[in-house]
Amino acid sequence: MARGKLRIYLGAAPGVGKTYAMLSEAHRRVERGTDCVVAFVEHHGRSRTEVMLHGLEQVPRKELDHRGGTFTEMDVDAVLRRAPKVALVDELAHTNVPGSRNTKRWQDVQELLAAGIDVITTVNIQHLESLGDVVELITGVRQRETVPDEVVRRGDQIELVDMSPQALRRRMAHGNIYTPDKVDAALSNYFRPGNLTALRELALLWVADRVDAYLTEYRSEHHVSAIWGSRERIVVGLTGGPEGRTLIRRAARLAEKGAGGEVMAVYISRSDGLTAASPKELALQRTLAEDLGGTFHHVVGDDIPSALLDFARGVNATQIVLGVSRRRSWQYVFGPGVGATVARESGPDLDVHLITHAEAGKGRGLPVARGARLGRSRVVAGWLVGVLGPALFTGLLTGAVPDVGLANDMLLFLSLTVAAAMLGGLFPALVSAVVGSTLLNWYFTPPVHTLTIADPQNIVAITVFVGVALAVASVVDLAARRTHQAARLRAESEILSFLAGNVLRGETSLDALLERVRETFGMESVALLERESDVAPWTCAGSVGPRPCADPGEADVDVPVGDRTALALSGRVLPAEDRRVLAAFAAQAAVVVDRRRLQQEADRAKELAEVGRIRTALLAAVSHDLRTPLAGIKAAVTSLRSDDVEWSEEDRAELLEAIEDGADRLDHLVGNLLDMSRLQTGTVTPIIRETDLDEVVPMALGAVPEDSVDLDVPESLPMVGVDRGLLERSVANIVENAVKYSPPGERVLVSASAMADRVEIRVVDRGPGVPDEVKDRIFEPFQRYGDAPRGDGVGLGLAVARGFAEAIGGTLHAEDTPGGGLTMVLAVRTAPGRRRERPDVSPAVTS
Repeated sequence: MARGKLRIYLGAAPGVGKTYAMLSEAHRRVERGTDCVVAFVEHHGRSRTEVMLHGLEQVPRKELDHRGGTFTEMDVDAVLRRAPKVALVDELAHTNVPGSRNTKRWQDVQELLAAGIDVITTVNIQHLESLGDVVELITGVRQRETVPDEVVRRGDQIELVDMSPQALRRRMAHGNIYTPDKVDAALSNYFRPGNLTALRELALLWVADRVDAYLTEYRSEHHVSAIWGSRERIVVGLTGGPEGRTLIRRAARLAEKGAGGEVMAVYISRSDGLTAASPKELALQRTLAEDLGGTFHHVVGDDIPSALLDFARGVNATQIVLGVSRRRSWQYVFGPGVGATVARESGPDLDVHLITHAEAGKGRGLPVARGARLGRSRVVAGWLVGVLGPALFTGLLTGAVPDVGLANDMLLFLSLTVAAAMLGGLFPALVSAVVGSTLLNWYFTPPVHTLTIADPQNIVAITVFVGVALAVASVVDLAARRTHQAARLRAESEILSFLAGNVLRGETSLDALLERVRETFGMESVALLERESDVAPWTCAGSVGPRPCADPGEADVDVPVGDRTALALSGRVLPAEDRRVLAAFAAQAAVVVDRRRLQQEADRAKELAEVGRIRTALLAAVSHDLRTPLAGIKAAVTSLRSDDVEWSEEDRAELLEAIEDGADRLDHLVGNLLDMSRLQTGTVTPIIRETDLDEVVPMALGAVPEDSVDLDVPESLPMVGVDRGLLERSVANIVENAVKYSPPGERVLVSASAMADRVEIRVVDRGPGVPDEVKDRIFEPFQRYGDAPRGDGVGLGLAVARGFAEAIGGTLHAEDTPGGGLTMVLAVRTAPGRRRERPDVSPAVTS
């Protein structure tokens, strides 16, 4: 059965119209006769979206009970039984209610696709997993519901639903997104113009990268070599010299002139060895390129200009930045240089910039042993010198040049043999020795024009000539082969050193490592395959490039790593000598996968350990701290119900007061436990509004004796943007903790003051204080410092206070009180705009 197709409406922000666009597409398909059903769509009370649901078949939802409430989720089984052609599934990043078929809705969608059902879905850019940290930095809100980027990237169609920040805020103000009571809070917080602009840019850049991937794949499939300048890509050619940093900075400035410009620094090394590049300098240039937002690439190629142009065209670059040659003037007799060659062969679609620098014209330093096999041009030159050279010398010596003697003739022919050996290696030198000795015998050794040698001394001379020629040719050929081997090992050591450097720098991304393999060996695609047993099918742990191999048997090159892991490469067959370095890459890739799994297991173990610690602490609290007030209540009730004692009115009032105190303590303890649970599960959702502190802080002091606190909250303080209920609970817990540890007769001071863009609430006590090394630990759940008596709480008050403070965008930390004691500092942000009066709002916790 063919897999279904996935179409995704990607929203730049909530409320831009993703669901509306999805439903509009559904109506178009239904009008064309397509079997289309609504598997799950939530209209959130938006009338226009709700109207769009009319006329579409809706699959009944599945009801689930959770924590005393009833929730509805998509019924995957019902959709599979219905088996429509197209299913609409809203909110791809949604987390399903416990008890559902899958944990996440995108997993439900994968099942529908596997069953051959086309799915149309929606997701917002802030829900992509890779952008979680960026979105939190922009908006101050951590997205709890995320979807892996790869799930979205695999969509067959991705359509961006966008809207300008001003238009979106107008929609919000008109009540088309949220109910009127939520509009003010939304406009002043998440839907600020800056937030919306940043989210919009994120969405556009992400979709642009996806379009770029499509374009690269299309160009590869259709063998398009011409450059399509859809986006400015600047390739910086590096030689490993100190001028590289200048070139990278200049390229970065060029990229800044065009929106979305990309810088790719590339260093090209020969396939048979290294050039004069300094590994330390290359490492510095790599770091600089990455710091400036670019990427660093290492490419292997014998012809530097061709390799550079091939790389630039392969990445669809529009510009190449090169440095002016460091060669001296006289060195240009050996060729025009890389810069001039690249500029000549770049064509009209690729601009080449030659940048001057401080190292221009200073030379390259000592010549570097290139250590290569003899190239074709040198071999041809060796054959010409070894075969044609003796013939030309014979013509000159027998015609235009007077007789110089047999010894000198031999030296001249020997020089040709040595030249042939140095140029072409062993075989041209051997042929040169044979041809030269034959010509010497025929034309210059008496009797001439015969192969007979009359003088024995001439026989010895000819023999020595042939022996010296063969010896020189052998030595030159051996030196060339040894140089090649040394250069090959040098190249391998450079690659292995680079690989080890990645490990030391902690670069453990599997995709980055596989991309490095692909670039280094010039392959089309690289995949790391693994299987659970010898008979199990292969699965892909990671891949780069188009059409990666799904089985080692399909690969042009496969390197096994153990019995159940293999690195599969496609593109060309590599020589056997490359497999040693390739094996190192394969082993490192397997280590990366194992490390990733171990890290995941460690994270799960850490979570389980934390859950176990909290469970143990909770059981201890329930077994002792909660039983203490229960025991007091039970004793008081038993005494009141006793028929053996006649209680006076004063005694009855005292017993009733004890019951009330115990019930209050129980309520406080249970409330803190529930608050901590909500904080850890991320279900606290503050409603931020402009608030006066002098309206909230006094209400937080209701649980402590009236004569235990001094309050100093000026009415002139600016208004703060907080959730009133959460702020009140946070302040109440801090004050109760301070009163508990204050000496008898000492009053706790609660004061507030404005500082820059925030207001600080300081709760000062004169208790025993807390050492510096413990100040952070007292905010952890179930932590009780010092000799706090059992039954006075479970150690959650300050943890809940800090959690609520952070939920409303504030901070809470502890300081020493001058003269002894502890000061809790709660800082909250001031509300934007001028201070204004607002009607009273209920201080209940709104979460």
